[in-house]
Amino acid sequence: MTLMILAVCAFFSLIVGIATEGWPGGAHDGLGIVASILLVVFVTATSDYRQSLQFKDLDKEKKKISIQVTRNGYRQKLSIYELLPGDIVHLAIGDQVPADGLFLEGFSVLIDESSLTGESEPVIISNENPFLLSGTKVQDGSCKMLVTNVGMRTQWGKLMATLTEGGDDETPLQVKLNGVATVIGKIGLFFAIVTFAVLVQKIFIRKWQDGTTLVWSGDDALELLEYFAVAVTIVVVAVPEGLPLAVTLSLAFAMKKMMNDKALVRHLAACETMGSATSICSDKTGTLTTNHMTVVKSCIGMTVSDVVPGQQQQLPRPALEVLLQSIFNNTAGEVVVNEEGKREILGTPTETAILEFGLSLGGDFHTERNTCKLVKIEPFNSTKKRMGVVLELPDQGGLRAHTKGASEIVLAACDKAINSNGEVVPLDDASRDYLTETIDQFANEALRTLCLAYTDLENGVSADEAIPSSGFTCIGIVGIKDPVRPGVRESVALCRSAGVTVRMVTGDNINTAKAIARECGILTDDGIAIEGPVFREMSLEQLQEVIPKIQVMARSSPLDKHTLVKHLRTTFNEVVAVTGDGTNDAPALHEADIGLAMGIAGTEVAKESADVIILDDNFSTIVTVAKWGRSVYVNIQKFVQFQLTVNIVALVVNFSSACLTGSAPLTAVQLLWVNMIMDTLGALALATEPPNEALMTKTPVGRKGNFISPVMWRNILGQSLYQFFVIWFLQAYGESVFKLDGCSNSGLILNTIIFNTFVFCQLFNEVNSRDMEKINVLEGILGNNVFVTVLGSTVVFQIVIIEYLGTFANTIPLTLVQWFVCVFIGFLSMPIAAGVKKYIPMDS
Repeated sequence: MTLMILAVCAFFSLIVGIATEGWPGGAHDGLGIVASILLVVFVTATSDYRQSLQFKDLDKEKKKISIQVTRNGYRQKLSIYELLPGDIVHLAIGDQVPADGLFLEGFSVLIDESSLTGESEPVIISNENPFLLSGTKVQDGSCKMLVTNVGMRTQWGKLMATLTEGGDDETPLQVKLNGVATVIGKIGLFFAIVTFAVLVQKIFIRKWQDGTTLVWSGDDALELLEYFAVAVTIVVVAVPEGLPLAVTLSLAFAMKKMMNDKALVRHLAACETMGSATSICSDKTGTLTTNHMTVVKSCIGMTVSDVVPGQQQQLPRPALEVLLQSIFNNTAGEVVVNEEGKREILGTPTETAILEFGLSLGGDFHTERNTCKLVKIEPFNSTKKRMGVVLELPDQGGLRAHTKGASEIVLAACDKAINSNGEVVPLDDASRDYLTETIDQFANEALRTLCLAYTDLENGVSADEAIPSSGFTCIGIVGIKDPVRPGVRESVALCRSAGVTVRMVTGDNINTAKAIARECGILTDDGIAIEGPVFREMSLEQLQEVIPKIQVMARSSPLDKHTLVKHLRTTFNEVVAVTGDGTNDAPALHEADIGLAMGIAGTEVAKESADVIILDDNFSTIVTVAKWGRSVYVNIQKFVQFQLTVNIVALVVNFSSACLTGSAPLTAVQLLWVNMIMDTLGALALATEPPNEALMTKTPVGRKGNFISPVMWRNILGQSLYQFFVIWFLQAYGESVFKLDGCSNSGLILNTIIFNTFVFCQLFNEVNSRDMEKINVLEGILGNNVFVTVLGSTVVFQIVIIEYLGTFANTIPLTLVQWFVCVFIGFLSMPIAAGVKKYIPMDS
């Protein structure tokens, strides 16, 4: 709006100037304003365009989804963009259906079609209702689907073709800064009106004294226009339109860099919110650990033994047969031969580890699968903490149910066990205690434990009935090693030093969770580990006392995780980041301030609910996200500090000069150039500073921190007072200091010196703003190419404006001595800033 008013000013200035002084002399002022406006628009448009390109790249990355497909007889992982009609897609709980297709085979398939139809009730998919639609989500079960339509030919594609996707909403910081910009703009408008009134009054007084009040010449009109341009330019300088630009630039820069650091930001606001995080609730498996699992211990037939690669365990034949039957049939994984003819195990890391264990015992996946017929599958879910299958045994052997899952839950459902001779015996108290101790022993060694069991069903049982919850025979227990990721302990320590509490929330056994938490440095002597069932039975008073101390929550359900996050946010006013990978984690991811989904292990439902996707599933990446979040916040604070200093000085200088001398030392073109340095170039330089390690030594801002801190006010006032003094001194004594008394154009030379000094004060203050507290602001400056380029190009432009664009910018070439004095006065702002930081210390 202000640029449009200035454009109108330029238009009238051209008409009046050419009418009174002719071409080209009378066009200089108008053309100068036009050139400045074009430069501001060009630079702003370029930065906006570059930023939109970055968002396009990120949007492409956001839509990358891989899916398990059988094509040409081989099962492989493909991008959804590579799907073709005729492919067979393997779908499981939490997957998004990637294309339209037909159900081939599967078990207990429930599809959430709410995104397409608006119906909240899930749809049962079977041979009777075989149609699967793109964009819907698998709520339960697993199946194979034959692809019939892809891309824009699908129902989802046709729907999306009628919509245009909206951009991101404004982030909280942008909203906050828009408020700041509005207030400053109003102050600027007030100063502009008063300045214009004072300058116009000067013309009227002069004309009154001359007795020419009713006679107006072209020169008078030009002078009036010039004063109006100065008033409008004060508004242009005062309105910090660079604030939203700085936020967007900083967020776009951070998003691009975070992508390189394996974090895909889905919502802009998450960048800055993550910097304020005070609590991280993290999964264990795959986030704190590597998710490369192997069975290292087993207790089959009541006998504990180590599992050594390449060495086959000796087990009684009956026990081995039922164990292999359980491993190869009760699984969501698969053993396939790839195109190179090599054996490959597909499935989750846990499934892969158990299948590998079965193969090491001499089992054959396809032989076992072909021996029995699968009648029913109940997929694993985090509420039951187990999965099960019903098999039809060969030769009218009847039906048998197999189950596997959380050791203590499956063991509680057993009343018999296989002994060391392979015989089925009743599970007495001594045997149950022995198996419970074995589970605890495995868990204390930081092993993940799973119990395998089976039960023979009566012949009359229907496949539609649920798998029984008791009466099982315990086959054995396996201990799975999932090593802690390298660097996790250091990352947890870094979080603690940064005032961020890390909590582990896992579905695992409490002893396993405690052992891993100690190894990661999460569980300390004053923290507590609690089980989900205990947590959910607590009263509100107990929760308020216990939640701040909780460092580990084991055997937790998705609802426990959601409750913990909700209380941390509402009762304790914390800014909470939550990691999740399963479909059931979606409510907690949605409830949290920042939802972090796992890129490798995460389901599509979890990713849809998350703000950030951690592409390598690594906890250290989460800490990197927090560091970038803090960097965004601090960079914008630096920019605001820099901009408010220029705002205050430019406003007060032009206002006071207009009131005291009747003229403004900084013209419209000069103020537009200062505005350019301040807004667009300043935003580019300060908003793209990379994060440093010092950011993680401070406590987080949290939910209620003041954006403009006392440290910033100290720096702003220190620099403003220095710049006021300098410009006042030059206005008052400049002519005598530079010996301009006898010069015909002394006023123009002095105004050029004031303008040049003012610009160099801003340039050196830009360097000062690189760090709000450290005295050494030059550290690492050469490592930031953007900053150095902006600084260098500003100096070059300033030389061109002073030496070669005098007629447009109301400047005159300066001598070397005058240049040296201008630069030296600007440079003095650095030692002054260092002195202010040293002698006026403040808590950040």
